[in-house]
Amino acid sequence: MYMKHLYRSSNNRVWKGILGGIGEYAEVDPVVIRAIFIVLLVLTGFFPGILIYILSLLVIPEPVREVVALETRDHG
Repeated sequence: MYMKHLYRSSNNRVWKGILGGIGEYAEVDPVVIRAIFIVLLVLTGFFPGILIYILSLLVIPEPVREVVALETRDHG
C-alpha cells in the first residue's frame, strides 16, 4: 500500500515550492492552487494567508533526494 506524502515541489517552484507541492499532492494543476491562494489572500486581508504560507514553510519538508555515492578509484 502506497502512502502519499506532502513535500515542497522541486518542479513547480515559483518561490519555495509550497503551492506547487500542494498541487502535486492533490493532483491538481499548481496554477489553480496559486490562483485560489491569491484570491483567498486578497479576500482575507493578506495577513492570514501570509502567516499560513510562512507556517507551511516550517512544516512542509523539501523533497527527499537520493544521494548516489560515486566510487573513487585509485589510478596510481
